[in-house]
Amino acid sequence: MASSTCQTLYEHDLEKTRKNRRRLQSNINLMFWYRELYLELFRAIPDISQKRVLEIGSGTSPLKIFFPNVIASDILRLDHLDIIFDCHQIDEFEAIADHSIDVITLTNVLHHLHDPIHFLRNATRKLAYGGMVLIVEPYFSLVSYPLFKFLHHEPVDFSIKRPMLDRVDGPLSSSNQALPFMIFFSKPDWLSALKDCYALEETEYDFFTCLAYMLTGGISRTFPLPAWIYRPYFVLDRFLAMKLPKLFASFFCVRLVSARE
Repeated sequence: MASSTCQTLYEHDLEKTRKNRRRLQSNINLMFWYRELYLELFRAIPDISQKRVLEIGSGTSPLKIFFPNVIASDILRLDHLDIIFDCHQIDEFEAIADHSIDVITLTNVLHHLHDPIHFLRNATRKLAYGGMVLIVEPYFSLVSYPLFKFLHHEPVDFSIKRPMLDRVDGPLSSSNQALPFMIFFSKPDWLSALKDCYALEETEYDFFTCLAYMLTGGISRTFPLPAWIYRPYFVLDRFLAMKLPKLFASFFCVRLVSARE
């Protein structure tokens, strides 16, 4: 791809991320959804505020608002970030010392990476022994599949033959929402490629919300649903996703534990 085209896509994604970040933070129900997600994500980690936590793909993410100790990173040059780098080369990034990070977290980022398995393998170089990678991605249940497939702007392609994106145009412009689901739920041979660097037998899964994210309007719009209605509904929605994930869940959380010394 011509360098001028790459630069145009980068600038487009940069401006889009700035707008999305402003929209997210102005959406009260969406900020509540993210707060509850992060509390669930970190619930098994004691003293998370004392840990060295690196977030990959912090462009739009509000994580640092709730947990100020998080090291926010992205490939896009944004003012609120602590580190700017391409996570595909995380193992070569000297600004982060090897084995110095307790937790690496990604929320709806893995499906944008060209080679997720390659990233996950390289990430262990920065993790302390026993450190964790926490991942949040779309889960395809009976309810969520048609929503992600037909109503969301990002593609869903279950026909891929390898755990990679065939084409990468820009930081936000390329994705396959099905890719993380396939790695962790339908393609065990893809996941087994990580068995020498993660203790896969210790992997934990959680399922998070059904329609609660959609009813916030997401980033693109805000539904006029009062918080006093949304929050009680959220409790029921989360319960359904947790108890009957194959029917209701829209997101899953994975906790991978590093096995490399």
